[in-house]
Amino acid sequence: MIQTRLFLMMLLQLAIWGAYMPKLFPYMGQLGFEPWQQSLIGSSWGVAAILGIFFSNQFADRNFSAERFLAVSNVIGGVALLGCAYFTDFWSFFGCYLVFSLVFVPSMSVANALAFANLRDPAGQFGTIRMGGTIGWILVSWPFFFLLSADAGPEQVRLIFVVAAIVSFAFAAYSLTLPHTPPKRDAGDTDPLAWRKAIKLLGIPSVAALFLVTFIDSTIHNGYFIMIDRFLTERVGINANVSMIVQSVGQIAEIVTMFVLGFVLIRLGWKWTMIVGILGHAARFLAFAFFPESEPTTIFEFSMVSGGVESPVIISDHVLMIAGVQLLHGICYAFFFATVYIFVDAAFPKDVRSSAQGLFNLLILGIGNVAASFLFPPLMAQWSDPATGAVDFRTLFMVPAGMAFVAILLMAVFFRPTERAPASVAAV
Repeated sequence: MIQTRLFLMMLLQLAIWGAYMPKLFPYMGQLGFEPWQQSLIGSSWGVAAILGIFFSNQFADRNFSAERFLAVSNVIGGVALLGCAYFTDFWSFFGCYLVFSLVFVPSMSVANALAFANLRDPAGQFGTIRMGGTIGWILVSWPFFFLLSADAGPEQVRLIFVVAAIVSFAFAAYSLTLPHTPPKRDAGDTDPLAWRKAIKLLGIPSVAALFLVTFIDSTIHNGYFIMIDRFLTERVGINANVSMIVQSVGQIAEIVTMFVLGFVLIRLGWKWTMIVGILGHAARFLAFAFFPESEPTTIFEFSMVSGGVESPVIISDHVLMIAGVQLLHGICYAFFFATVYIFVDAAFPKDVRSSAQGLFNLLILGIGNVAASFLFPPLMAQWSDPATGAVDFRTLFMVPAGMAFVAILLMAVFFRPTERAPASVAAV
């Protein structure tokens, strides 16, 4: 069944990303990379997204069949990920991660194009197919419970790239079994610079406000992935081999929230659904900032062999509290980012709709990523105790929380869509 095959395609693709991303910045810290070096490496993904929107749309889609492009890009990406696992000096690591980013980011657009080309009802079926990616992100976090020890050092944490490389090679092989999707030879009839029309829409105050708010919220969202693992392991005291599982609670919540998004949109409308999504970010970071200073109370404890060592796994009230806060991730993603995509598709003129989607996607995956990579690592270094290295997370997390409230104010005052809400749940 084609839907099942495409579902597995998305699962494998996002599993690559999910295998390494939660621990990328903590690992770079373990290697001794300076904040500016971490920022440069972290921004590679954003640079690749900025270049990829042109590469995938103007070159890859027109010169390669989608399944072969995915196969080749994932072989190259897998080799680059192995380089990230075994190179520990900055320039070698940076070069490998940049190569991986440059081939992986365009492959996301190509995979989407392959799915749309082979679905009978893309609008109705793609959401379910894309959910495979979320499930892939969740599933890939579980092997690290056994691969990493409770206090895993860089020699163990580098396995995040080994696992990502293995999945990448598996995806490369699987790509060759996907339906043949030839290059779009007739794409030359379209305006290669159609995105300029979408940019002109920024002259409309409401669209400009949405664009600015999306930039702020995407910076906050990308910053979360930079800071969260260190917070969980250092401040909350969650074992290194459990932190990725705790983070995956947010992706589980994302699946549930997507199911109710349509009904929420009908009742709250575009503006207030997005405001609730941004408020989710503010609430999550405020909860992190004012996390209780009291000693955790053990709820239950058991022993497991992880990283080749038998170690205790302690579930405390603090761990359960953080897992509960992670449920806000579903609200943050679905109520804002997914709603932005739906709004653009519903409210923008048909002739610029695709370009506008690409523009906002560039903002979310590219520019917001670069901004977060250059903002949060230096702040973490600035608010770290020189003697102990402990981060002042309360002060740190007030920054994204404050940014979220600024975004809410901008949205409330300046975002005035023509229609209050979509006409029906079916439209969503």
